[in-house]
Amino acid sequence: MTTILVTGGAGFIGSAVVRHLINDTQYKVVNVDKLTYAGNLESLKEIAQHERYFFEKVDICDASEIQGVFKQHQPDIIMHLAAESHVDRSITGPGEFIQTNIVGTYNLLEQARAYWTNLAEDKKQGFRFHHISTDEVYGDLEGTDDLFTETTAYAPSSPYSASKASSDHLVRAWQRTYGLPTLITNCSNNYGPYHFPEKLIPLMILNALAAKPLPVYGKGNQIRDWLFVEDHARALVEVATKGEIAETYNIGGHNEKQNIEVVRVICELLEELAPNKPAGVARYEDLITYVTDRAGHDVRYAIDASKIQAELGWVPQETFESGIRKTVQWYLANAEWCAHVLDGSYQK
Repeated sequence: MTTILVTGGAGFIGSAVVRHLINDTQYKVVNVDKLTYAGNLESLKEIAQHERYFFEKVDICDASEIQGVFKQHQPDIIMHLAAESHVDRSITGPGEFIQTNIVGTYNLLEQARAYWTNLAEDKKQGFRFHHISTDEVYGDLEGTDDLFTETTAYAPSSPYSASKASSDHLVRAWQRTYGLPTLITNCSNNYGPYHFPEKLIPLMILNALAAKPLPVYGKGNQIRDWLFVEDHARALVEVATKGEIAETYNIGGHNEKQNIEVVRVICELLEELAPNKPAGVARYEDLITYVTDRAGHDVRYAIDASKIQAELGWVPQETFESGIRKTVQWYLANAEWCAHVLDGSYQK
């Protein structure tokens, strides 16, 4: 049985990957997660007892612990998603981003290289190290029609994106220098169920339901390409298992929206799906509040995902309209998960 080791498997995207692997494939899955504030095992409750699922509470920066996990579980594929990923947090405290995203990736690469070097030849030939990154490494786009491609020059704007750009460079260097069989994916903004509520979409949903302000940076005219997280999970598994070694694949949702558009769509859906509004709220949209723009805020991201479509046959199944409706419905139906995140009890 092929074993896939997922780092950061209790995070938003990682948990979607783990659920997909358990529910829709026959792979054995080892989830390696330090369980920082963004790691939530409640997001994996439905598969936690599955016979093909194993959890290891381990920091990717701990070389001996990672070495032990490799020795015990003998992975065939590494899917590296563990990362600090919130831009605002990277601006106020960049040190953790440097440690986890750069040093952690370096440590994982070195332990993977040592492990891979000593594998039997047949297992060595099948081994893969898939590094999951972001479109933010490219900076932002000036033209209204330009798209990020796999060869777009890197120009990161925030400590977060700079740390991810650095980790991408490390992965490519380990492939070129040591021959480690690596792949890289760069994705657009994800959204969907189990998203930690510091991010735009879950923050807007939960704030609106609590009659709190809906803070929008600047005028809200920043454009993002939105990708439903379950579509992304499918794409990642396709790349990890079928992608060409040493290649990069961009993954996007083909859904460019201004942030203010996204917030207004959420408000409209809540009017329909949660019409019994909190006291004092006439319309959810009245809660929109414009706040000072974020330092170094990129204006537009947009992905050209034609390569992964042409080579691996992946296309997103959700439009933004279908995906955002599913997302709002999920948050309305999972008040307990949301409450545990908001009060911090999920960490216990």
